Amino acid sequence: MYLTKEIKADLFKKHGKDAKDTGSTEGQIALFTFRINHLTGHLKNNRKDFNTERSLVRLVGKRRSLLDYLKKKDVVRYREVIKELNIRK
Repeated sequence: MYLTKEIKADLFKKHGKDAKDTGSTEGQIALFTFRINHLTGHLKNNRKDFNTERSLVRLVGKRRSLLDYLKKKDVVRYREVIKELNIRK
C-alpha cells in the first residue's frame, strides 16, 4: 500500500506537533495533499477510472475546507502550509 504507518507518522511529525498529533489541521492538510498527489498520478495512467476521480474531487474539497478554516483562524499558519506543501491558491 502506498500509505504505510511510517509514512503517516512522518507526515504528522513534519507538519503537526508530533507523530501522534493526527488531529492537527496542518497534519490533516499534509495527509490529504499526499493522497491527492498519489491519486493524481494514478489518474494519469488510468483515465477512465471514474471512481478514483470522484474520490480525488472529494479529497480536494475536504482539503479546501480545512484550508479555509485555517485561513480564518490563523493567516500566518495558512501561508506557511501553502508555501511548504506547494499548494496553489
